[in-house]
Amino acid sequence: MKKIIPVISLALLLSCNKKKDVQEVNVFNVEKTAEKIAREKPRSEIKDIDYSIYYNEAQLYCKRNNLNQDKFFLIDLGMHSGLKRFFVYDFNENKILKSYIVSHGCGDNKWGATMSKENASISNEFDSHCSSIGKFVVLDRGVSQWGIKVNYVLQGKEKTNSKARSRAIVLHSWEAISNDEVYPKGTPEGWGCPAVSNESMKEIDKLLQENKKVLMWIIKS
Repeated sequence: MKKIIPVISLALLLSCNKKKDVQEVNVFNVEKTAEKIAREKPRSEIKDIDYSIYYNEAQLYCKRNNLNQDKFFLIDLGMHSGLKRFFVYDFNENKILKSYIVSHGCGDNKWGATMSKENASISNEFDSHCSSIGKFVVLDRGVSQWGIKVNYVLQGKEKTNSKARSRAIVLHSWEAISNDEVYPKGTPEGWGCPAVSNESMKEIDKLLQENKKVLMWIIKS
């Protein structure tokens, strides 16, 4: 009986230590989660960005390159992916007509996850699964395997997006994309295409059938 008591005591000691470790890990996880939540600003505190310099440059670019001079698209991948950051701008009325949620490329992260929601990876390279920045011209309407089965070819016009067509980077819709802002959550990430919700794509598709050679400018503010 005397030999059994030390064994039981040792087992209890190890058990207590294990519970202590688990408790410490749980406390650590709670603290990290609280810290992360504390860093995320309430939506009401996120200030609107002044894009006027981009609007002015875009208008000049469209005139010089014989592109559509009524509308253009501005996408800001510098914004959190849970916010509306795809803007339809009207040159004639000098204002944003619509804004939408849009996804960016997952890069080295898991497809469909939201791991880079606060910092989109940028690349022009094949198999990078990243979005490219720069000026694009929205060209031919095609058939997509995604969303409402409609896509638009994007022709990159700069060194930063010159491989867009060969990388099959197109504008399309995706059922995983929300029609409304989801911040502080992120938007599911694909392989580099700017993807919007089905409802958003219906509106964009109608606009693009009425307006040809529209400039899409993707930036990272």
